[in-house]
Amino acid sequence: MYQRPIVMLDFETTGLSPGMGARITEVAALRIEGTRITERFVSLVNCDVQIPAFITSLTGITQEMVDSAPCVSKVVPELLRFIGRDTLSAHNASFDEKFLKAEAEDLGLAPAHEQTVCSLKLSRRLFPGLPSYKLSPLSSSLGIRFKGTAHRAEADAEVSAEVLIHAAGHLGRTYGVDSIDPKLLARVNALSAAKVPDFLRREFAARG
Repeated sequence: MYQRPIVMLDFETTGLSPGMGARITEVAALRIEGTRITERFVSLVNCDVQIPAFITSLTGITQEMVDSAPCVSKVVPELLRFIGRDTLSAHNASFDEKFLKAEAEDLGLAPAHEQTVCSLKLSRRLFPGLPSYKLSPLSSSLGIRFKGTAHRAEADAEVSAEVLIHAAGHLGRTYGVDSIDPKLLARVNALSAAKVPDFLRREFAARG
């Protein structure tokens, strides 16, 4: 289990980059404590933008849905309060974190989380040799099933959270430990895959 909370984040957006004008349309943030999801923050978001047809086709999120959703100026401050200083995680974290920072900056705010863990990078290092590390095939390889619709924020965040919980169980079984510090995951993220097994053996041996 995890020693301290981790918040798994997922955004649906109008495009790939806030630098190119893309905005968020939906957010889900799920707090993991120990081995369970204990709290959820889920909302559609109105950023007063047009939803491209291909985004509606991919996600099912329509213009009407976001037009009647809470304004970004309300959602993002609430989201930042929900995350607080807990470790932040996302599947392909650089994508979600850049949107979090951009939307916060537009409102004169800044995230306060201490560190970020990418569950995609972590999975590549802890579960080498899988055919794909995209969320749907990865979860299938690990025996985790979607409980909702893929490409919706809450369903994607929930599966990503289950991947992170699965990773804690894997580390516990492999190295004979019963608790994992989220800081360790951030350090694993920064290593090449080849260096991870020796690093983990040394870390857990030192804990004795």
